[in-house]
Amino acid sequence: MNIVILCGGISSEREVSISSSEKIAKALRENGHSIALVDVFFGSEKEIEIRKDFDVEGEALRYRKCSKELTPAMKKKRPFFGPGVLDVCRKADIVFLGLHGANGEDGKIQAAFDLMKIKYTGSGYLGSAVAMSKSLTKDTISKYIPMAKGQVLNRGWNEKCTIAPPCVIKPSNGGSSVGVTIAMDDSAMDAALKKAFEYDDTVLVEKYIKGRELTQGVLNGKALPAIEIRPPKDEEYDYENKYNGLTEEICPAPVDEKVLKEMSSYSVLIGNILGLSIYYRVDYILSEDGKLYCLEVNTLPGMTNTSLVPREAKEAGMSYNELCEKIIGFSLKKYE
Repeated sequence: MNIVILCGGISSEREVSISSSEKIAKALRENGHSIALVDVFFGSEKEIEIRKDFDVEGEALRYRKCSKELTPAMKKKRPFFGPGVLDVCRKADIVFLGLHGANGEDGKIQAAFDLMKIKYTGSGYLGSAVAMSKSLTKDTISKYIPMAKGQVLNRGWNEKCTIAPPCVIKPSNGGSSVGVTIAMDDSAMDAALKKAFEYDDTVLVEKYIKGRELTQGVLNGKALPAIEIRPPKDEEYDYENKYNGLTEEICPAPVDEKVLKEMSSYSVLIGNILGLSIYYRVDYILSEDGKLYCLEVNTLPGMTNTSLVPREAKEAGMSYNELCEKIIGFSLKKYE
């Protein structure tokens, strides 16, 4: 097949997206597909032709991972879709969405592609939009799934935060733990809120629950083996610890079978409630008194060397290349 892998973008997770997409491209080329790796924001000034520019070896398209520095001025002035991007996506049999964060994971691209009859991997626009917003996700699923007590704050509304420390403060629309802080006392609150508002106009403040961090992917409606995440001692599972290789990730998670069964049922149910499909990941906290709480949902999980869903798939007996192929296959079936 001729497959476009769309990466980059303008979110705070741009570099993670590029790393994921390069690995996906390598796997799908090894699987025999012709691949065009395209930065959605920078695109290509040259028309990309299927016969000439989609390739198996991939070396001719390395320049499409643009090395230009992304500036605030570019974000304001340039349209999101770079030159030739929509055209090459229309030529492909399917687009593998390797994007993360805003303008990639939030349903906007999915909606545009639906209107243009472009096939793509992963969930549709509505589920993606709701799941991207931590506040909307909380409103939608907290009636059915245990979640920490929380409050939504909006920039400029001068709302008083009613959640007392210790609490977790995070941008409502974001991922990879970017902008997330655990504020243990009142003195840390202002700095944590300021940091979160740097990334989003809406911030979610949740009561901090001390416990074990767990995560579980879902592939085609079936829960994968769960992972327990153990950051370096006395440190948070933040952006740096997520990608510096110091965090311990144990798969399968060494938790009671009853907890695993409960988690798997929650993970599948969350997808059904939000209207998610193909693949996604749900993050949890297992409190010290043994209660499971959902933290958030990720509709386009990372696919880097350190990412969690590929680890879970491997535990289930699936290689990285097989996982990528299944995502393509399951995604195409939704169009039949």
